[in-house]
Amino acid sequence: MPSSIRNSLVWIFDAFERDSTYIRRRMFGCDAAYIDGLLCLVAADRDKPWNGLLVCTSQERHAALIEEMPALRPHPVLGKWLYVPQDDPAFETIAERMTALVLSRDERVGVEPKPRKRGRKSTLPKT
Repeated sequence: MPSSIRNSLVWIFDAFERDSTYIRRRMFGCDAAYIDGLLCLVAADRDKPWNGLLVCTSQERHAALIEEMPALRPHPVLGKWLYVPQDDPAFETIAERMTALVLSRDERVGVEPKPRKRGRKSTLPKT
């Protein structure tokens, strides 16, 4: 059953609409943006700490991104990704900068998504 709740932050992904590789998917009640098959950004419009922009990256790349955008911080639950809460004064600036980095294929942003697990049929013989 599709959710009727609208995410007020999906405007962040408007910049991706002209990119032929862009896909938007729901992820843990939020919206995720994929470019070139990589999971890049998650717009979270829920209760804290799921209220802001999550930047999908590796921990090795955190320092370089934080140096460029000090408002970014490790997400309190998903520490492997960076985060800027929606109530941060730099939120819109960070969102615009991150979409520009994604569109320029900056190597610091984007992770390979884990394959979805599919339901398996039982291998036990019927009796």
